[in-house]
Order: sequence, then C-alpha cells, then structure tokens
Amino acid sequence: MSESVDLYEFELPSELIASRPLTERDASRMLVLHRDSGAIEHRMFADFPSYVQSDDRVVLNDSKVFKARIYSDDQKVELLFLEEIEPHRWQCMVRPGRKMREGATCQIAGVSARVVSICPTGERIIELDGALDFEQIGHMPVPPYFNRADDQEDESRYQTVYAGPIGSVAAPTAGLHFTPEVLARIPHSFLTLHVGIGTFQPVKVKNISEHVMHSERFTISKTAATEINSAQRVIAVGTTSTRVLESQPAGPLRAVSGSTDIFIYPPYSFRRVNGLLTNFHLPKSTLIMLVSAMAGRENVLHAYREAVRERYRFFSYGDCMLIV
Repeated sequence: MSESVDLYEFELPSELIASRPLTERDASRMLVLHRDSGAIEHRMFADFPSYVQSDDRVVLNDSKVFKARIYSDDQKVELLFLEEIEPHRWQCMVRPGRKMREGATCQIAGVSARVVSICPTGERIIELDGALDFEQIGHMPVPPYFNRADDQEDESRYQTVYAGPIGSVAAPTAGLHFTPEVLARIPHSFLTLHVGIGTFQPVKVKNISEHVMHSERFTISKTAATEINSAQRVIAVGTTSTRVLESQPAGPLRAVSGSTDIFIYPPYSFRRVNGLLTNFHLPKSTLIMLVSAMAGRENVLHAYREAVRERYRFFSYGDCMLIV
C-alpha cells in the first residue's frame, strides 16, 4: 500500500465541526462500521451497550485533563504546559515563539518562567522559580478548531465522567459520550495514557512512514490486565486506549507503567484490540490512520463521506463511530 499522507484527505464542511457539546453526553449519534463487510449502520450512542457482550471487555482511558494553558501576566505570551520533566521544569508550547527565545523570561502569577532551551521540534523547556496553581490560573486546553476560548462549560464537559489521574493536555474524546449509567451496563476496565503533544502535531511529511510520534506516559494496573486477559473480545474506547494495548509485548497483558510512541497505520495487524469506539478525526491525522488500519482505508473514507452526507458532528465534541 502507498504510504502517501494524501490518501487520508477528505472534504469536511466547516459547519460540521462541533465546537460545543450536546446537552446530554450520551445523546450523540453513532455510525457503526462493520470492518469485514464495510457495511454501515446509523445508530445512537445510547445503543452502544447492545453491541457489547458479557464476555467482552470495554477499555477506557481515565486520564484527567489539567488546565494546561496559561497566559503571562502581561497577556503577551501563551504557554501550553505539556509535561513536568523534573521539579519546576516543564516542556511547553509557546506563542509567539519570537518572545520566548533561549534565555527569555516572562512572569506568570508572579512566578518567573525562563526558557532554558528550545527543542528541535520547537517546544520550550521552561524553568519556573516557584510553583504554579494550574487549577486557579490555568485554562482548559480546548482544541484550536473550536475557534473560541475555553469557558466554564468546558471544565466539566471537556473531561470524561470517570477521569482520575491528572496529566493530559487533551481529552480522550471518545470517552466523553459515557455516563455512569452507560458504564454500569457494560463490562469495562480503565488504563491511563496521558495525552500529550502528539495530539497537536500534524503529519508534515509526504510519506507517513517518516512521521515520528511523540512519546506519551501510560499505566496498566494489575486489575485491568487480569480483566482484559480474560476477555473474549476487547473493545477499545479511543485511539489512546488502542495505542497502549497494542504497544504491549506478546503474551498475557501485565501490569506496567512506561511510555509509548507507537504509530499505527495501514497495513497493521491488531494483536489485542478487536473493536474500537472513536470520534471522527481530522484529515491526514495519525488518528484517522489508526482507524484506517483497523477497518481499511477505503471503508473508513467511505464511512466518513457517509457521515458528512448525514450531517454527523465531527471532532472532539462530535458524534462517534463504532468499528466492530
């Protein structure tokens, strides 16, 4: 198969990009794609439990988004805090870059932030001379395609109802549809992958095999490993859960903490994941490539065209697709 990034392009009317969530989390539409036949069903997310059998295991990412976007006291610099690599030293994305060259400083809530170095990919290593209260001064890092600032609604809705360990700078959005009531109806397990900079990085190379994924931290508990090992079929919720599971070595799944930079694209043979619930993704993104690896590029692009015709809502606050 050709590995050209252009194979993952599709036309998306801008009005189908959802910038606000539905009133009810579980009221989204759900396009069901049968991976073997390419057949499509148009259902509602409320129907999801009917596709889950008692010996299945639905695997969700319980990472919690923190208020990672912060502005300097003079409002001239925007920083997205990605990861604390050691105490008071963070990897950040900054705008505008020209104001934050090596050695430059800015003030954040009275704390001095100094650029220690600049990464090859443009992020800054920022050293702080004190602690920041992210919950108090930060903003939810909503995606740029919302074309709006975050607000109070995002504090609850750009977060899954089961979010636990703090560490993501983007929501594992396939999980946004779930309510406690839906979870109670399905056999499920949690793992943790802290969604990082890779979410924001477009594929800039023509040949996708040359794209380099950023590493993201994950944890699989002993309980989750045992539950997943006992399942006849594993349905991953989101590309993040999928990447964690597929990054593990052959054999029974084990409790582990580590990091992964796995990049899944066609052709790829899935070893652990049998089904996938996911939102509709950006053209030419690593996410649509992963989905195409599971269901076939032609099937996925056909499903996306069908979703456009049927006026599904796209991206983070949008509708979802179930691949079985």
